[in-house]
Amino acid sequence: MTLVGIVVCSLLVAVFWSINIGTVYPLVEVVFQGKSAPEWVDEQIDAYQSQVDTLEDEISQLSQSGTASGQIQTLESKLEATSNSLAWRQKVQPVIHDFMPTDPFQTMIAVVVFMLCGTVIKGTLLMANMILVERFTQQSMFSLRNQFYRNTLQMELASFGNDRTSGLMSRFTNDMNQLRMGVNSLLGKTVREPLKMAACLVGAALISWQLLLFCLVITPIAGIAISALAKAIKRASKRAMEEMSNLYKVLSESFGNIEVVKGYTMEEHEQKRFHETAEEYYHKSMRIAFFNSLSRPTTEILGMTIVGLGMLSGGYLVLRQQTHLFGIEMTPSPLGFGEIMTFFAMLVGASDPLRKLADVFNSIQRSTAAADRIFELADRQPAVKDPEDPIEVPESLEHIEFRNVSFHYHEDNLVLQDINLRLNAGETVALVGPNGCGKSTLARMITRFQDPTVGSVLVNGIDVREFKQQDLRSGMGLVTQKALLFDQTVCDNILYGSKQVGAAAAVAAAKQAKAHQFISEKLPEGYDTVVGEGGNKLSGGQRQRIALARAILRDPKVMILDEATSQVDLESEQVIHQVLREFLVGRTAVMITHRLSTLDLADRVIVMDKGRIVDDGTHDELMSRCAIYQRMTSAGRAAG
Repeated sequence: MTLVGIVVCSLLVAVFWSINIGTVYPLVEVVFQGKSAPEWVDEQIDAYQSQVDTLEDEISQLSQSGTASGQIQTLESKLEATSNSLAWRQKVQPVIHDFMPTDPFQTMIAVVVFMLCGTVIKGTLLMANMILVERFTQQSMFSLRNQFYRNTLQMELASFGNDRTSGLMSRFTNDMNQLRMGVNSLLGKTVREPLKMAACLVGAALISWQLLLFCLVITPIAGIAISALAKAIKRASKRAMEEMSNLYKVLSESFGNIEVVKGYTMEEHEQKRFHETAEEYYHKSMRIAFFNSLSRPTTEILGMTIVGLGMLSGGYLVLRQQTHLFGIEMTPSPLGFGEIMTFFAMLVGASDPLRKLADVFNSIQRSTAAADRIFELADRQPAVKDPEDPIEVPESLEHIEFRNVSFHYHEDNLVLQDINLRLNAGETVALVGPNGCGKSTLARMITRFQDPTVGSVLVNGIDVREFKQQDLRSGMGLVTQKALLFDQTVCDNILYGSKQVGAAAAVAAAKQAKAHQFISEKLPEGYDTVVGEGGNKLSGGQRQRIALARAILRDPKVMILDEATSQVDLESEQVIHQVLREFLVGRTAVMITHRLSTLDLADRVIVMDKGRIVDDGTHDELMSRCAIYQRMTSAGRAAG
């Protein structure tokens, strides 16, 4: 309905636009000749009736004399045109006599009042049109933002490494705003202005469609030039948007790592880096401005050329009282001064929308480039998908198995190679090994953050790809190296992922995670304290215990701990170990760790190197036989 309203309002605006311009005719033909409307229409009827009588006599005489049929057909064509003009004047004669004043000045007042009323109606319709356009645009952007966000959240975890956060943010903000302006222009001026132009051209065509076509002869040349400009603007806009993504990246990195920037006194370096990126964006923006500046004079030259051709050709026809140009008939009978002035006014009325379309044209090209960038990501399909007919996740966990699992991002760079591993229910397993050996990738496959390139991950003998991701992950808890908190209250962060329970459950989980004391005693508003962006108002140990409380509240069957204590102080580490020692009893847990103290929690230790499992056993067994494990533990003691 909104679209229908936009089109209807635009059409009516165009109609009233041309009607207002059409008031030139009665002003020139009637008022400025010192006549009233009734006098004018009576004179017109008499004049056209006389022309009809004369033409009929000429045709009759030529027919009797046996003159060539071509000359007779020409006269018959003129007779038809003159008869039509006479007919519509005869139809409006009673109306004019009944409603129009008989004084010339009063007639002018009536015309001006009519014009003002038309302008008021047109303005009201224009306002309604603009509101409807904005409503449709905002609704479209609202839907697109939600769709884009929803689709982005559905992408596999690895895609967020490929698509930098700064790039996503640029598309959500700058590109989306460019698209909004383009849609607004497309449904607003791009619909309204061509209709206004078409209404004026129809008005000019009613006076002489042949003369109108003659004036529009140069439009194909201008169309080719505008098409070339369109491609140039789109290319330049896309490059500028890519540079804006780089600006977001520099800002995100420098502000996100502000402690490192200040600690290493790199403020000048970051300022220089930002300056270079901003300068590059400036140059690309100026390139867009250059192409934009070409579009306005191109359309104005086109419009003025059309008007100029109209003035020259129309002036020749009126001043010389001719009906032909270059041997081509432009009108059956010579045009009057009022008709040609109205024709000129209609051409000028058509050139104004053309001028406005130049700005719309530039906006649409920028929005097209933005749309390409947005839908490039919005149309992606996740590599990790839910099955069409998912199986319910077993209520009780018996074992997790990696069977012949290999994984790679690129074929020449294997991350995991032929992994075979069985994790039994209630068992705590530690994954250790050098950096980059594939520990985190292996753990992520349990939650289906990534799927194997080759092989399968099985739960109770069922491939995890047979489960819905949400059902699979609902039975798992995750605590990562960096405690990931939101800029919300402590209570909200603990309840994240378990919104169905209340604040009392959050307090109970915090007590179990040994976090209740510092929350209630050290934080200014207790559980209602907002933790800041990324939890930056809390210490590392406090953040990690809140993250642990969040995982405990979920009551997971499987717990995944990815370097959960690597960035906390010794006291916090001991507290977290005490919590885990109690909480992991009877649960299956996978720990990725470099710390010897954490290995005390493990029933088994899996040693990995270069994407392979090189050994599997208890701490004592590995110390007696595994050289890699021996080196790691020796390095760990030295570091401790």
